[in-house]
Amino acid sequence: MALRTFKRCVVGLLLLATLGLAGCTTVVWETAKKLRESRAGDAQFTDTKISVNLMSGLAEKDMGLFMDVNADVWESRVLLTGTVTDASIRQEVVRKVRADKRIVKIYDEIQVVSAAKQAQQRELAKPQGSTRKNVSSASENDFWVETKIAAQLVSAPNVVSVNYRWRSVRNILYVIGRAGSKQELSQVLGIIKATDGVARVKSFVELQPA
Repeated sequence: MALRTFKRCVVGLLLLATLGLAGCTTVVWETAKKLRESRAGDAQFTDTKISVNLMSGLAEKDMGLFMDVNADVWESRVLLTGTVTDASIRQEVVRKVRADKRIVKIYDEIQVVSAAKQAQQRELAKPQGSTRKNVSSASENDFWVETKIAAQLVSAPNVVSVNYRWRSVRNILYVIGRAGSKQELSQVLGIIKATDGVARVKSFVELQPA
């Protein structure tokens, strides 16, 4: 799924940019999706720069932190999700994000968990963890939950799925983006809430101005 492989592509892009080479396949796919978004081109460009800056900063500090924390950006609003083992680490991440003056709003949804839970999250984030044989149930695997939601939103009538970004962290589903109408947002949230493995939904989606 593109959302999970994006982090690996960020590191690759930073390296490829210094070599003057083309990006990875995932980024090509992300670019194709952006053409269908309601988000303006300049907003897309700014959001991409914010995202790369945030994720590269995490990677430089700690590759473990880079894999544990997600930063999804929509129109300069940043949704932080993932897990850390200490509240001070969470605070430090938020401070780093606040340092980027292009950001207009931060939603800090990073969860503080035990070291054992953190290790479990890292294991489930691996691609092979998305198969049923590697977990006791599909609901335990955030990647699997995100994949099911993606399939449903892409095929849902009257839903422009490219205008949403979602993350599942320990059975809590976080979503950010911009809905074309109240009806569309209601439909999207209904689909997410009905998805097996989603215990709770936290929405940071804004409505398209009339």
